[in-house]
Amino acid sequence: MSEDQNDALPELDSLDHKILTLITRNARMPFLEVARACGVSGAAVHQRVQRMASLGVIAGSEFVVNPEKLGYNTCAYMGIYLEKAKYHTRVAEALMKIPEVVECHYVTGQYAIFIKLLTKTNQHLKQIIDEGLQDIEGIVRTETFISLGMDFRRQVPIR
Repeated sequence: MSEDQNDALPELDSLDHKILTLITRNARMPFLEVARACGVSGAAVHQRVQRMASLGVIAGSEFVVNPEKLGYNTCAYMGIYLEKAKYHTRVAEALMKIPEVVECHYVTGQYAIFIKLLTKTNQHLKQIIDEGLQDIEGIVRTETFISLGMDFRRQVPIR
């Protein structure tokens, strides 16, 4: 990492790391409970969280919906080959209009774009491919991988 990149990193101390560890495990944990675990005041935790949010270390909090509880039982990943790399922005904009596409990455390697889809069934996935993806200008072909299950998901380690 160059010195310029290193200078851009926010200064986080051990208290910041402890707070981040606690709130990434449970974003709904009250600040007073975090403060007790850290041995500081609730105001100190609030100020630290606000500072880390303003620095961009914390990008917000959200409720995570369990897709299966809403009937989305098929998770698939798709590698997308583009006619030309310059089409990636146009294709990403078109993919954003398909609600079942929940992630879109511009990547290196054999694909230009790699996406994650959540659909209700395999038939629903086929419909998205046939009626949504095949008509997007710039896509040459796709390769689809259906997930059989997720073993784990986590955030980056707080160190």
